[in-house]
Amino acid sequence: MQSEESFTEVRFHYVSGESESFDIPVTPEAFQEQLQGLLSQPWLTLHLFDRTVLICTAQVMKVEVKPPILEIQGQGVFPDAQRVTALTHGVKS
Repeated sequence: MQSEESFTEVRFHYVSGESESFDIPVTPEAFQEQLQGLLSQPWLTLHLFDRTVLICTAQVMKVEVKPPILEIQGQGVFPDAQRVTALTHGVKS
């Protein structure tokens, strides 16, 4: 069995408002190296143990990756950002 560090959790958010998550059996570093190429493909194919899932990248609005890919840097990248929720809105630490 592979260790937890060799998986990357990816959550796709679609234009329809739906979202779904997958554990992909690659390290976060390997996923980061492939990310730009993956998002430029018209379709992503995920082979699960009981089915194959095809994702139309034109319908993906947002991708969340866990653990974070801190190696992505440059213009348009904001380090140390925090998500604001109903409970944290207006609260400064």
